[in-house]
Amino acid sequence: MVLSSVILLASSGTFADEGQWQPYQMPSIADKLNERGINIPAKQLADLTQYPMNAVVGLGYCTASFVSPQGLVITNHHCAYNAIQYNSKKEHNYIANGFLASSKDQEPSAGPNERLYITEAVTDVSAQIIDKLSLLPLIRYQEIQSKRKSLIKVCENDKNYRCSVRSFHNGLEYYLIKQLIIRDVRLVYAPPKSVGAFGGDIDNYEYPRHSGDFTFLRAYIGKDGKPAAYSTDNVPFTPKSYLKINADGIKIGDGVFVAGYPGLTSRYRLTSELQFANDWLYPTLAARYQLRINTIKKIADTDDNVAIKYAGTLASMANRMKKYQGLLDGFKATDIIGIKQNRQDDFLKWLAADKMYQGYQSQFDQLETLLNKKRIAMQTRHYFEHAQSSALLDAANKLYRLSQEKHKPDSEREEGYQERDIALFTARLKRIDSRFDRSVDKTLWQQDLQAYVKQEHRVAALDTMLNNPDKSITISDKLDGLYALTSLTNQEKRLAWMTADSSQFETSTDPFIRLAVALYDTNMAQEKEKKTLLGELSQARPDYMKAIIAYNKAKDRPIYPDANGTLRISYGKVEGYQSRDALYKQPFTRLEGIIAKHTGVAPFNAPNKILDAIKKQDYGSHKVASIMAEPSNWICQLFSCSDKPEEFNSVPVNFLSSVDTTGGNSGSPVFNGKGELVGLNFDSTYEAITKDWFFNPTITRAIHVDIRYILWMMDKVDHANNLIEELELVRN
Repeated sequence: MVLSSVILLASSGTFADEGQWQPYQMPSIADKLNERGINIPAKQLADLTQYPMNAVVGLGYCTASFVSPQGLVITNHHCAYNAIQYNSKKEHNYIANGFLASSKDQEPSAGPNERLYITEAVTDVSAQIIDKLSLLPLIRYQEIQSKRKSLIKVCENDKNYRCSVRSFHNGLEYYLIKQLIIRDVRLVYAPPKSVGAFGGDIDNYEYPRHSGDFTFLRAYIGKDGKPAAYSTDNVPFTPKSYLKINADGIKIGDGVFVAGYPGLTSRYRLTSELQFANDWLYPTLAARYQLRINTIKKIADTDDNVAIKYAGTLASMANRMKKYQGLLDGFKATDIIGIKQNRQDDFLKWLAADKMYQGYQSQFDQLETLLNKKRIAMQTRHYFEHAQSSALLDAANKLYRLSQEKHKPDSEREEGYQERDIALFTARLKRIDSRFDRSVDKTLWQQDLQAYVKQEHRVAALDTMLNNPDKSITISDKLDGLYALTSLTNQEKRLAWMTADSSQFETSTDPFIRLAVALYDTNMAQEKEKKTLLGELSQARPDYMKAIIAYNKAKDRPIYPDANGTLRISYGKVEGYQSRDALYKQPFTRLEGIIAKHTGVAPFNAPNKILDAIKKQDYGSHKVASIMAEPSNWICQLFSCSDKPEEFNSVPVNFLSSVDTTGGNSGSPVFNGKGELVGLNFDSTYEAITKDWFFNPTITRAIHVDIRYILWMMDKVDHANNLIEELELVRN
């Protein structure tokens, strides 16, 4: 019996693995978990104070997890890219060469902005938020924000915690989330880019993959046991629990689950919103990203400092650009718009037939009217907002806004400008130095300004800056003058503006400060319009969601909220998929595939030490003879179990599963049925990108780096024995 036959058979499950579930929902799907072979009690997964959920942490943009009692954290290489870039210089380029601290005193700071967020409590506060809201849109919006801030203020009585109130089901529910903040995060071990991003943009969202997308960080706290800013006196944090690592990994058909902080999905959005994304939003954003990528690459090719400073920015842009393109391709390939429209039509028919919702059609029509208004506003603001894309103008805008907000009581300030935000505000101003180059910033800004002047939605204050009676003076010349005369490139002077009064801004001669002051009224007017519309939608969206939830219950479909950056769990199994006609993609890749792809030229330039170890077959205990699970009785009824399946005889590098993930799940731990770590989520297949809008169980697959490859790298390639000794390794 050939391997592919068994894989195809194992993939013929009868139920989908759809759902990015809130932890408290796990007991309600305990039967589904059991069907997948996930034996850890559902009630245990619902409890954020128990293993393994109390070992899962957020980075603010990715996911990570504790893997030792000494605060050791594992996440993706691309999630730790800023930390690697922050510590890279010409004389020690950790991006290119990798990094391994031989002892804890050799672990450098990951940067002033890096944080670990440990979710300790999630509380339903829907009643406190929704009760007695005004029907006037702007006032309604302001009341929601005021109630959120009041709850957050009480929650953050201990300054070591960061709290937030998040909307679920488009404003139908609200939850208060309490997170412990670790403010001293350090870089411990990162493979070189030629391992962590092997295949680069070419392989991004593709399969088969051979990426070592992992990095280790460490959490530190003060000697008093409380979170503290970076200090050489700090000590490693002791987490409440840390993940056991199963060194034997998983096999085809095994049940798995992931826990993490998925960013945003749009599965409950209307078809008109999808149509707008397809027709205007995604093409517009993808084109801008591609132009910026090409520009940065061109400058970086001749300037190593630029290459290092913009490495993280470039990787992020490339990932977003390819995702947008993948979404557009996916919409065409599977007619997601048609599928969504058919389901929406069925929903409206169900509404008309249901006595409780028979009068809802007019409310649905009103929602569509508001969404059309939102689309027009987005197109109107788009070019003006991007025309302020310079890092220095962005800093000037925020600094002047801070001077205005400081006149208000703290509870009335805009989020981002309250006292709780000042430390991070300061860190971001400092971070500009490590991610800014004048020539790059000017060139990118000039491109956005040129796009702005070619469209009709103009702003007088910005046009005044751009216009010049002397036609021989170009936009480029004008910008050169701004950069030459500003003091915002100096960190000390930039930070000094944080304590300045608004009158000092209004009399300043710094060209970026003057421009920020000139644009302020327009920015505030547009912000007010946006808030008013959000107030209107805060009434229309929840009513729609009530109807959608009732409809899904009637159709026996899973009910979970769209991803919103909060802690979620999704489940599935290890399996490949039919990519296209006559092409089935098997779930595991092996070390030998690295040699097959290696060309010696980036992004397929594997380090010699890896190539040598593979050629010698120096696999040690990490070698896997078979990736097939033990045959079950039903398989043996169809096939002769005396037939020997193909042997694997290598170290698994990456693998596929049917878990439901999206951006933000990068770095998420992949667990076996016992709750032991078997891999890290890092990507999705190209065909699966459209899952942000519609989950298709046939082709939706997530891509993970196998824990056996990580352990092999640590053991046989980089000899990270000091870290291996920290890990709790278990065997089946």
